[in-house]
Amino acid sequence: MLEQAREQVAARDAGTIAQPAAKADAANTAANVTAFKPKPDQVDFDVIIVGAGLSGIGVAYHLQRDCPKKSFIILEGREALGGTWDLFRYPGIRSDSDMHTLGFRFRPWRGEKAIADGPAILDYLNDTAREYGIDRKIRFRHKVKRASWSSTDARWTLDVEGPDGKTVAYSCNFLQMCSGYYDYDGGYMPGWPGMDRFKGEIVHPQKWPQDLDYAGKRVVVIGSGATAVTLVPAMTDRAAQVTMLQRSPTYIVARPAKDPIANWLYAKLPEGLAHTAARWKNILLSMYFYNAARKNPDGAKQRIIAMAKANLGPDIDMAKHFTPRYNPWDQRLCLVPDGDLFTAIRAGKAVVVTDEIETFTETGLKLRSGDELPADIIVTATGLVMRALGGMQLVVDGKIVNSGTSMSYKGMMFSDVPNLASTFGYTNASWTLKADLTAEYLCRILNKMQRGGYAYCTPRNTDPTVTPDATPPLSSGYMQRGKDVMPKQGSKRPWKLYQNYAKDMLALRFGTIDDGTLVFSRLQQRAGKRA
Repeated sequence: MLEQAREQVAARDAGTIAQPAAKADAANTAANVTAFKPKPDQVDFDVIIVGAGLSGIGVAYHLQRDCPKKSFIILEGREALGGTWDLFRYPGIRSDSDMHTLGFRFRPWRGEKAIADGPAILDYLNDTAREYGIDRKIRFRHKVKRASWSSTDARWTLDVEGPDGKTVAYSCNFLQMCSGYYDYDGGYMPGWPGMDRFKGEIVHPQKWPQDLDYAGKRVVVIGSGATAVTLVPAMTDRAAQVTMLQRSPTYIVARPAKDPIANWLYAKLPEGLAHTAARWKNILLSMYFYNAARKNPDGAKQRIIAMAKANLGPDIDMAKHFTPRYNPWDQRLCLVPDGDLFTAIRAGKAVVVTDEIETFTETGLKLRSGDELPADIIVTATGLVMRALGGMQLVVDGKIVNSGTSMSYKGMMFSDVPNLASTFGYTNASWTLKADLTAEYLCRILNKMQRGGYAYCTPRNTDPTVTPDATPPLSSGYMQRGKDVMPKQGSKRPWKLYQNYAKDMLALRFGTIDDGTLVFSRLQQRAGKRA
């Protein structure tokens, strides 16, 4: 029913009769070989996508399916596709969302594990790009430094640093940013006293050395977020001792690595139906548990702690090490597949210490309590550095735009910035759920502009009762540090973020584009041409 409705909306937007979803997808898959192919020296396009990660690949697929006449290219600053899943190479890296929702809606995840490891996810992305011919439209080692919009020309001009270090100018009508939300060049490092005194190795997960030998070593992992709870159990197979040093606890929930219901559905039903059922099962359960936790935070808190205690046994100080100071979903919950972290702690292979660092020493860490932690390797899993638009400078009609002072329209466009969208996924669910909706809405906008003869569209806030809200969606450290960098949400729709897939689906997949906020403009004829 939902897919049929989506096809009807797509037909309405494009002004054509849509094919049934399955037939359309099959036809487009076969047609991708003969779809638009950019010339090697081509620099002007209808759409330019920045970033060849999960979001960029998804946008490229939707453009090919829903806007087949639009020319586009993907500019990727790194030498390979995959984004996060190619950048991070630390032991145990895995998804923190189930793959039935983190995977694409148009290409079902068929791995056995719903919580998958990084290499498997990277293979999935590479296979998807090859299957749909998207890999041929990526230009690697092309880093966008500056994007300048001209309303007179209705074009973006991009200053792009190429593989040879020289700057090349690219241009497009619509710019889609899929560059993520953090700085790929380096993670957050608080900087502690005495770091230069430590005689062992200090490693940040974002710059993991592939030749790092931790066999038989004492490892201290600083942090308690998703990276830390992944690294600790993964390193216990070779390290002599692994200690997770946390300043304060995080909510940690064990979840089966394999989804038995999804696997049963795939065994009993046709793939398309099984994929839809498994996906919606996880979407609805995720929404239910999130909403229940927000309505009754105390009850959710006690339940999460009780489940952790059942996995850890009676010898752990739960109040000190596993009882956070905040409510569930004020920060993102950490998933541990099959309870691997709890298993490592219960077996004595891993230890949790809750304390603060006073100083690094030659042989480890001295804590505020006076205790000392000996270490051969210290891993600083201390978080990300927030970075909007991949660090690209944004200019509109000659004026530099600070994205941190703009408001986010429907979680994807910036107030007063024409023909630019940016993908930002959910903080309480799979990133891809919002990425897919963003890509679909982009195509709806492009088709409306083509049908109506419009050159550009701009979100404008003309409602004086709408006020910007600088509160980040999570209270996590990296979100707090980056609140001045990221666009603000507004006090009410379409500027308010709901972090709710059902509401966003209604707004982006089925809702009207003419909402009175997104203003469509035609290209003004120049005086010289009129004369």
